[in-house]
Amino acid sequence: MVNPAIDVGFTHEEFAALLDKYDYHFSPGDIVAGTVFSIEPRGALIDIGAKTAAYIPIQEMSINRIDGPEEVLQSNETREFFILTDENEEGQLTLSIRRIEYMRAWERVRQLQKEDATVRSLIFATNRGGALVRIEGLRGFIPGSHISTRKPKEELVGEELPLKFLEVDEDRNRLVLSHRRALVEKKMNRLELYEVVTGVVRGIKPYGAFIDIGGVSGLLHISEISHDHIDTPHSVFNVNDEVKVMIIDLDAERGRISLSTKQLEPEPGAMVKDPNLVYDNAEVMAAKYREQMLGGGRTDDDVEADSDDGVEAVSDVEVNLAPVLEDLPTATEEGTEEE
Repeated sequence: MVNPAIDVGFTHEEFAALLDKYDYHFSPGDIVAGTVFSIEPRGALIDIGAKTAAYIPIQEMSINRIDGPEEVLQSNETREFFILTDENEEGQLTLSIRRIEYMRAWERVRQLQKEDATVRSLIFATNRGGALVRIEGLRGFIPGSHISTRKPKEELVGEELPLKFLEVDEDRNRLVLSHRRALVEKKMNRLELYEVVTGVVRGIKPYGAFIDIGGVSGLLHISEISHDHIDTPHSVFNVNDEVKVMIIDLDAERGRISLSTKQLEPEPGAMVKDPNLVYDNAEVMAAKYREQMLGGGRTDDDVEADSDDGVEAVSDVEVNLAPVLEDLPTATEEGTEEE
């Protein structure tokens, strides 16, 4: 039992001042532990160790829309809170859970982008420029040029799509995704290096021809058409021509497929003089080429150097992340639906 006559050395006023001196200082931006001790219709009171209970409004309880505080908080629950504002005139702080979820969601999508992950999400709305989805609770945008489906855009609400990340920028609050690239990657994974495939010429440029091979587009650069010099691809191909080509480079990260008919020529210049001779002997020539490559006659770096010769300005195009992105001259998807 404490002897009441003992002098503790300070008064009640001094003790109160001492408590004030060592009171915790809370600042906006801090993340603190707090315990729910009162749930109200549109918010909750939280004990974080301050002189006055802090308050969290319902709109700050979740990154997602909720109808009542009970969907997120329970009485006597202890968890982390973000201090949103300084004390008001009553000495009360305003807290947020949504801000913590928001920061951690951006961390997760940055990591997913770094891993080049494919994610799936439901379209919840469409607009003139494209479609809107939610990734880790964040709102993402799919430009119309990166939606590969035959369905009208207005019928896509509720549709779940595989998606790849195009832009993750927390500072600008931009999360841009591509359905087309996810499908391209899936189809590219079915292709093999040095494989002979049949395709259709979909476009001809001064630097080469774009060939549709099973729903994705590869580039047959002018330097890979023939051992003979060619002034323009138009002298060899027409749009809608069916051709046989060999895959000499697969770059899934950049979505690029490089093709060759030059390496399939049984004799130099055959693609110019007699393309059917090349097509008839394609598999035999490809087998020889594959054996040469895998047997150490040349290295993959040599092949890449051939396929990259003069192509950098074409294939390594920076993505223009405007509201509607332009198609890239790389392996693009030809408007087919996901299988």
